[in-house]
Amino acid sequence: MKKLILSMSFISSLFAIPAFACDKCEKFNNDNFVIVSTTATYNPNLKELVMSIQVKGKAGATMPDSTGKLDGAGVLGYVFPTTLKAEDVGFNKTEGILALALTSHPDFDDSPLWDENNNGVYSDDGRVWHPHWVLLVKDERVKGGLAVKEFKKEDKSVKLPPTAPNMPMYMDSPGFQVVTKGNTIQVSIPAYRINNKTDFKFDAVACYMAVNTSDMMMPMLGVMNVYSVASGKLTLPYSVKVK
Repeated sequence: MKKLILSMSFISSLFAIPAFACDKCEKFNNDNFVIVSTTATYNPNLKELVMSIQVKGKAGATMPDSTGKLDGAGVLGYVFPTTLKAEDVGFNKTEGILALALTSHPDFDDSPLWDENNNGVYSDDGRVWHPHWVLLVKDERVKGGLAVKEFKKEDKSVKLPPTAPNMPMYMDSPGFQVVTKGNTIQVSIPAYRINNKTDFKFDAVACYMAVNTSDMMMPMLGVMNVYSVASGKLTLPYSVKVK
């Protein structure tokens, strides 16, 4: 219990940063990213977890504009920060907040093993809403105060799942099914893909992220704006319910 309390305190400190605006992302600040509720339900018969976010508007209807290049590309996301450990999804043991991000980004495809739009081409699916496991760390260089944790390519201690894209940061492309319908976006996760951990805590965030490949002093993928948080202050108060 003490370890969980310490972990929650660390999470709160990471997210206790003002959600600054940015010129590129303010245009996406609409009801489609105003979270009204979130749930996670575990079905023991199927050994499957379904995580959902409900918004005021229409979930997934707003997608980023294409810039035609990777550097500066926008990423919109519905994100579930959790108390799961990095090791639970195939990363090595390391500090950070493990989050499942449901994302859309038309300028690049970072899930080459999956054909999300089912057109026979595996490199054109970035716009389709799809999932990523990411490790988030505090980073005051970006306006949202958070970024995906990076590593040096020569670091032999780094372990990534075989489904991870070829990028030097803690991100995986697990290929889970993401479905949008009405005001809800949801993702289904086989329990074995999270080390059969189904008693974790979580929250839900809607945000805008941006890719950086030109400025070595900035993170590769940083959070630029937070549109809404299910709990208000991101205290991760929600628990998985058993169906």
